[in-house]
Amino acid sequence: MPYWTRKAAGALATLWLASMAVFLLLRLAPGDPVSAALGAEADQEQRDHLGRQLGVDRPLPAQYFSWLGGLLGGDPGLSFHYREPVTRMIGQSLGSTVQLALAAGLLMLVLGLLLGAALAAERRGRLARALDPLTTAVLALPVYVTAVLFVFVFAVLLRVLPAGGEKDLFTAPDLAVQYLALPAVALALPGSVVLARLLATELRRTRQEEFVLTAIAKGAPPRRILLRHVLPNSLAPFCVEFGLNLGELLGGAVVAEQLFARHGLGQLLLDAINQRDYPVAQTLIMLAVAVAVTVQLGSELLVGRLDPRIAHAGAGEAR
Repeated sequence: MPYWTRKAAGALATLWLASMAVFLLLRLAPGDPVSAALGAEADQEQRDHLGRQLGVDRPLPAQYFSWLGGLLGGDPGLSFHYREPVTRMIGQSLGSTVQLALAAGLLMLVLGLLLGAALAAERRGRLARALDPLTTAVLALPVYVTAVLFVFVFAVLLRVLPAGGEKDLFTAPDLAVQYLALPAVALALPGSVVLARLLATELRRTRQEEFVLTAIAKGAPPRRILLRHVLPNSLAPFCVEFGLNLGELLGGAVVAEQLFARHGLGQLLLDAINQRDYPVAQTLIMLAVAVAVTVQLGSELLVGRLDPRIAHAGAGEAR
């Protein structure tokens, strides 16, 4: 079986298993949408009537396949709490989260590459020595602590950036970038440090490979050795890790949107879980899983492209 076919089949199986897990775990959690909507004082007749309206009185398999069919058809149903189409609610909050995720992902990629190159510098100067404890400190601090520190320094003490809120990127791009800066950097820093350390390790390892030592012995310029031999052969693990971190940004966005008062998908997901709004919550979680799986699939296919030995080895194992 071809490499990309096996990877795609694995991705589809992961999505199907995740849909069942998400559906069941939400219903195993304490509380239910009827109690969340009516409260504890409602009588049984009211509860039964609302349960029939929402469809939660049906057997779980029927509820699951009804939701899954709608999800695959692009219509996951109505919100239990607001009685609005789930797709419309997601569409209203999607722009804010996409802006934050793209900004954080771009920062994570750029910082990971730059810091990784600095940490792997052959002649470790003051910058490289200073980066080691700094990156350790960044990894030790949770996102919410980093975010609070950023707000205190840049919004309270220096007053150069807003502490929270958001602006539309198309109508006021200069203000939107200012509001994006702190949450994007807070989200990107932990992932960029992980990427930098991984890349630095791979760069040091690749420099000791025979083909690199041969190029050095032949007198090839250092820049050419780095760009044509060392860096391309060090990027495979970096790409996989970047895909994993990019897929996890939505989870971090939940915290960032709370701290920086942004009205994105993270805030919508928290509200849906608190209200036991199953259609909204399970659709948002599946959206996050689908993004993570797609990005991971893309990174693995890119790795197979960068290093054909991986694809050939996988094909051999499949036989």
